[in-house]
Amino acid sequence: MSDKSLLITGCSSGIGLDAARGLRARGWRVFAACRQAEDCARLQAEGFDAPQMDYTASDSLAAGLAEVLEQTGGTLHALINNGAHATPGALEDMPTDALRALFEANFFGWHDLTRQVIPVMRRQGHGRIVCISSVLGFVAYPWRGAYVASKFALEGWADTLRLEMRDTPIHVSTINPGPITTRFRENAIPHFERWIAWEHSPRAAQYRAILHRLYEDRGPDRFELPPEAVTRTLDRVLSAPRPRARYDVTTPTHIMRAARRVLPTRVLDSILAKGA
Repeated sequence: MSDKSLLITGCSSGIGLDAARGLRARGWRVFAACRQAEDCARLQAEGFDAPQMDYTASDSLAAGLAEVLEQTGGTLHALINNGAHATPGALEDMPTDALRALFEANFFGWHDLTRQVIPVMRRQGHGRIVCISSVLGFVAYPWRGAYVASKFALEGWADTLRLEMRDTPIHVSTINPGPITTRFRENAIPHFERWIAWEHSPRAAQYRAILHRLYEDRGPDRFELPPEAVTRTLDRVLSAPRPRARYDVTTPTHIMRAARRVLPTRVLDSILAKGA
């Protein structure tokens, strides 16, 4: 395993950081990419190769990947697309530019980087592409419309890529976590404050009633798991001779997968609306 390398994006905290540490401990050579230079420096101090890669800047993706390939002799066993953010708010209050900005980070950048990696994997004759999606990649949730839209798009993209890669030795898998202990909520606050003029919304009273969920640290949710749960799943994906198309992580994800299969839409809508 020591001669196999993998690139993980979004490693400044949460799932990406735990995956970088956990997979390195399992014998992988990990390139732990971050968007901010200071986060890269912090990981370099831990002994990681940490290229600076920003999904919203194509040049940084190309430069970061070139840095990785220079150190591996032009090979890369696995790409783990992970970095993403949310912009909470009702869709009727979501400016189109807010959606564009979120899709640049959550979707278009993933496509860009993956397209750059595929030729490398074709040349070497093998490869794994793993996308960290979400339970919100197959069920909707109120006030999360922008994030839901990006993850639904990712699910369709990954499924199509998997079909198209069937005639190659490149495997494509998706991981769908539910609630995981990360800085996801805190990281969403600047995007909410930049884009959502909630005081002028016809839903202002509803915002006042729920904003505490965004700004207050209420501790772990009932079914919340640590990032290590995703790292364990990544280890399974990377080591399986024939990895599955998708892997669900956390009880809510398993419940929602079954509910979407068996419940009428009206019933499922009623359940999801109550969680808002």
